[in-house]
Amino acid sequence: MPPTSSASSLAPPVSVNPECRVDVEKAAAAQSDVRCEAERTYLGSGTADDPYVVDWDLNDPEDPYNWPSTFKWIITAQLALCTFTVSFGSSAYAGGIFYTIRDFGISDSVATLGISLYVLGFALGPLVWAAMGEMYGRRPVFLVTSFLYAAFQLQGALSRNIATLLSCRLLTGIFGASPLTNSGGTIGDIFNFRERGLASAIYATVPFLGPVIGPIVGGFVAENPRLGWHFNFWLMFIFSTVSLFAGYFITPETYAPVLLRKRAGRLYRESNKTVHFVSLHDQKKEAKTLAGLMRKNLSRPFVFIATEPIVLLVAIYSSIMYGTLYALFSAFPIVFQLHRGFTPGQGGLAFVGVGLGIFMGTASQTLQNKIYWRIMDNSETGRAPPEARLHMAIVGAVLSPIGLWWFAWTSQPSIHWAAPIVAGIPFGTGISQILQSLTTYLMDTYTIYFASAISATVVLRSICGAVFPLFSPALFKSLGDQWAMSVFAALLTVCMPIPILFWKYGPRIRSKSRHAFFEDDLSAARGDTTFVSSQTGHTMCERGAVGVGIVNSDSNHSTQVATPTPPKKRPMPWPKTFIVPA
Repeated sequence: MPPTSSASSLAPPVSVNPECRVDVEKAAAAQSDVRCEAERTYLGSGTADDPYVVDWDLNDPEDPYNWPSTFKWIITAQLALCTFTVSFGSSAYAGGIFYTIRDFGISDSVATLGISLYVLGFALGPLVWAAMGEMYGRRPVFLVTSFLYAAFQLQGALSRNIATLLSCRLLTGIFGASPLTNSGGTIGDIFNFRERGLASAIYATVPFLGPVIGPIVGGFVAENPRLGWHFNFWLMFIFSTVSLFAGYFITPETYAPVLLRKRAGRLYRESNKTVHFVSLHDQKKEAKTLAGLMRKNLSRPFVFIATEPIVLLVAIYSSIMYGTLYALFSAFPIVFQLHRGFTPGQGGLAFVGVGLGIFMGTASQTLQNKIYWRIMDNSETGRAPPEARLHMAIVGAVLSPIGLWWFAWTSQPSIHWAAPIVAGIPFGTGISQILQSLTTYLMDTYTIYFASAISATVVLRSICGAVFPLFSPALFKSLGDQWAMSVFAALLTVCMPIPILFWKYGPRIRSKSRHAFFEDDLSAARGDTTFVSSQTGHTMCERGAVGVGIVNSDSNHSTQVATPTPPKKRPMPWPKTFIVPA
């Protein structure tokens, strides 16, 4: 039986070769499925008014979901390298901050701006790079910003005054924000729901692992008289150049709307510009402009924070953790170098506990993935609820404040230095578990709107990461090490119930959201129906289940399924979809 529209009749599908039409009636008589034809089939008539609609086939080799698993993990490794390079650069500067103060004759607060301005760039960059990525694709934006990031690291290495140094720090932060934000989107482009758990954990961990390793390396480099603190910038330049070339030779374009747009253009040219094609994502939509996308991306984070309680709470929680981590870059030199007499290199080693904890938190995600897969396998819809991602977040919500309270009251010089360093293990484990779990929770909750949801959290957490280091030295000097760290521990203690609230009330909150995934979206669509093509629902299709796909300008992938009248209890911006009875 041929594909038909749920709202109006459609022209019969056609193959990639526009001269070779599929006889729908014959296909129906033969009870053949148009998805299984040797040539791709598209809907439309090929005219300027009714172009063929270009979408993925279920097993389309050009669909990033169908790329070989080995290649996907090579891409993930390259993204991890690039993200590590940028996050490492945020804190390697801190390892030699005392030498920067000495050489430039500046105050502690001015020197700390080198950290704050860099992290502030993480808040400003996504507002620009997200729009450009939607227009031109992830690959060109990544390559251009990586080149400029490396160029300004070189300028920082050559700087001989604080004004030049600080301006370079801000610009490298802005350009470095591109891989931090686009890497998550790329992982969503190439991994389905079942596969993306570990890849998402790596993506969520590296931005926190880099800042922990940065002071260790930066401290030993800065105290080496043959290298000096300027060599930290040369080191960051080398790392960024390596990641730039790795991205150029390894990572292709993965953003589905851009890939389908290119395919539509290629088919149009191959027909000598006589047959018209349009990408599914560009169908019946106004032409996008960079200025329009910029306006949308500037307002989007604030709209989601104001209208989505889940995004608001995740943004607050991650911001406090991110700010606390960056506050430690100002606090550790005070606790270990000033009060305990550590050298900059030894002071950097104090972050080993936090780094070990982050590795342990990442390892715990293997258990989280097994729990998630078991819930998915037992689900009637073939998809686990987003709350199935939260087990480790609940554990981490307990561990992270324990680590900070432990650190706070063992930081005095009379207690052995190993005690506060070991306290970093539960803290690092906790923040790793929380950030990894909440990132995948947002990814599963907002699906096609994930970029919007994560941009809101990135902006807010980057602002906190920029502000916290500015006031933390004064806080430690006025309150003392114990009480100052107790302030941060108390903040994380107050946030402990957030993952539990999501676990208990998440479905109710999602049911009232216009953007979040809700289980009724699946149960409402249950019936004798089959996918035409799918990326987000690929796993569900393999399991014989039914999912719902929404075609939206924010989406990377589309799913065409049977879509009945949506649940009345929450209005949704449902598009026209195509029904294919089994």
